Amino acid sequence: MNIEKKMQELLNRVNYARDILGGETRPELDAFTKEIADFPEKTKDLSDDQTIRGAEALDARLSAMESALDARLTAMDKVRIVRHPQRACLKDILENVYDNYTEIGGQDEHSIDPGMLIARAYITRHRGKKVINQPVMVVGQEKGHGEEFRNGGSIKPWGNSKALKYMKVAALEQIPIHAYVNTPGSYPVEDFPGAAQQIAENIYEMAGLPVPIVAIFSEGGSGGAEAIGMADKRLMLSHGYYSVISPEGAAAIEGRIRGSQRAPVELIESCAISQRITAQDNLKNGYIDEIIEEPPLGVRADHFDFYRRVREQVIRATDEVALGVRGVRLFRALAMRHFKKHEDIIVRWSLNEKARERLIAKRFKKYRKLAQHAYKDNRSLLEKLNATSSSIVSNTTSLVLYGLIKPFRQRIERIMEEVTDEVHVITAKVDNCFRKGLKQCGLLPNGDKQKEMELTGLSETEPAKPSAEADTGYVSPQALEDREVTCPHAAKRGCLDIWARDLFTDFAGVCPHCGYNFPMEYQWYIHNVFDQGSLREFNRDIASGNPTQFPNFEERVEAAKKKTGLQSSCMTFNATLEGMRVTCATLIANFRGGSVGAAEGEKFIRALELAQSKHQPFLAYIHGTAGIRIQEGVNGLIQMPRVTMAVRKYIEEGGLYIVLYDTNSYAGPVASFLGCSPYQYAVRSSRLGFAGPGVIKETTGLEIPPDYHNSYKALSRGHIQGVWSRKDIRKNLHQAFLTIGGRNLYYR
Repeated sequence: MNIEKKMQELLNRVNYARDILGGETRPELDAFTKEIADFPEKTKDLSDDQTIRGAEALDARLSAMESALDARLTAMDKVRIVRHPQRACLKDILENVYDNYTEIGGQDEHSIDPGMLIARAYITRHRGKKVINQPVMVVGQEKGHGEEFRNGGSIKPWGNSKALKYMKVAALEQIPIHAYVNTPGSYPVEDFPGAAQQIAENIYEMAGLPVPIVAIFSEGGSGGAEAIGMADKRLMLSHGYYSVISPEGAAAIEGRIRGSQRAPVELIESCAISQRITAQDNLKNGYIDEIIEEPPLGVRADHFDFYRRVREQVIRATDEVALGVRGVRLFRALAMRHFKKHEDIIVRWSLNEKARERLIAKRFKKYRKLAQHAYKDNRSLLEKLNATSSSIVSNTTSLVLYGLIKPFRQRIERIMEEVTDEVHVITAKVDNCFRKGLKQCGLLPNGDKQKEMELTGLSETEPAKPSAEADTGYVSPQALEDREVTCPHAAKRGCLDIWARDLFTDFAGVCPHCGYNFPMEYQWYIHNVFDQGSLREFNRDIASGNPTQFPNFEERVEAAKKKTGLQSSCMTFNATLEGMRVTCATLIANFRGGSVGAAEGEKFIRALELAQSKHQPFLAYIHGTAGIRIQEGVNGLIQMPRVTMAVRKYIEEGGLYIVLYDTNSYAGPVASFLGCSPYQYAVRSSRLGFAGPGVIKETTGLEIPPDYHNSYKALSRGHIQGVWSRKDIRKNLHQAFLTIGGRNLYYR
């Protein structure tokens, strides 16, 4: 044994412990450091065997100390463990968990995004004399050990695009996907394809990939984690964390920290605990399925026993997913359930068509059941029974009308069309001969004369069809202010001041000179877009709560309810627009900035399910949203994949999903269930993107231009499909519902 090398190793372990404990003074570590420094002097007169035994005794004592410290780790300590450069990274896992692999999609810094690592790997399994090589696609964020070009695992949009590309390759080749999530968050740039839009596309596409997906979380930072984190089985390292925002970010928001100021350490520690970010918290809440135990104080590159555990649990998870959707599985399923080791069980990871369908359906059910404990359902028992019976009636009616009658009618119509087209060949010839004979006898007017009369004669106007009217009785509180309003573009474009009463009534909040759209209340849209008296709200009593017991948050939620008269930031309702029945979900900026938590996600999903059963188009009107509600932790974050899966199911069933943004729309909702819509529009003067200017500057150090997030920039990047003036919303929505998408809508 090289004693000098051993002492340096022990000292490195002590320094590592100091790092993850936040550098705070620990007498036991100080005393142990002194013992290491004094060891050469104390053992200089001892024999080699005695010196080695002394070094081994020090090693054993340090291991015991590490175990004792590990038992007292706080949530923030685990955050520091995950961020430490000595922590095992994806390349370490590839080298030690898989039997063979080839890195694809780039190599080290020679890649479109070095932070996203893709590998085609093999796992070799021995079953008696049989050797089975099972291929997998490995995707994940790679931090490396201090490699700056990896950008700390913060992935740019094109990195997530690369991951999706090879996950689709895995689906094509029918091999499982192992996704290793290790990112502090996504890199917030809007350059095409855009951070938000690409994450939304990843989640949407992963929801329908017909291969087993296993995700392993180390550092699960917000939307960056969700970009590759949707899975049939979700494992998490015991010292990892999974959160909607970093503890420092949450503390900055809670403490209203601005600029270069730093949040107090105590507040950061409190936020880390209150957000319920650890593996143990997430297992308890049902957001992960298993924990992979790490060595004391977290796994480092040379902990080879840990890699054996990862291999065993990842293989077992993939087996369980594949076996869970197979037709013949009784004995293998029983053996896997009752015996921890299952070397004699053979599970093929390729699936037939029926199994692939079951896999996707099971994935949807898994996510649909999540976060049911995290919102308040204030409906009475009678109201719940009434809602259930209404749902049964609606689903039965839908099945009869659209599952039986409509296909039969369409089949008859197609047959009649074919017969009519066939008969027309004969009748057209006969009719032409007959008309020619009548013309020769002078019994039909000359064709040229008839054309002349059609061109020069006076046309008769058709009576206009009466259209439904919007309820214009709403008066904006801004219109009641006795003042003149100056357009923000007055200095540049010469706009004249306009009286508030005229601006917010006759001009619908639109500057008559330059077209700037002033912010309006959500009530204005409800009264001016939809037909008068047609709105019927549902699920009003599903209310926001405080599922994490975040300090002082219950009072803030109740204050928001009292101030707005709403139970959450999401309002769902049925209405008509020019007589056309529509289902709508609205995120309202007045309630906690339009942030999304468990209640909002649940209401959004139920509205989509209702629209699907009634075969109605769906409008997501976003009055404003600041993102996922950070105080709800993963209860809010999990709404990104949950609602996106509901959107996908609705669209695949032939629905039409339109998103309309207004004022400011940022972060998680835009990066998931809103950004995945093929039809997104924005009100002129609105702003939308993944992160606001302050977050971009803090994260990237970049100063962005003032118009970086405006609607026309989003249009030019391809994130939205059009920019509308507020005065044209009703007309444009009606036109959109009539002309785009939705093969199975009731009026098609």
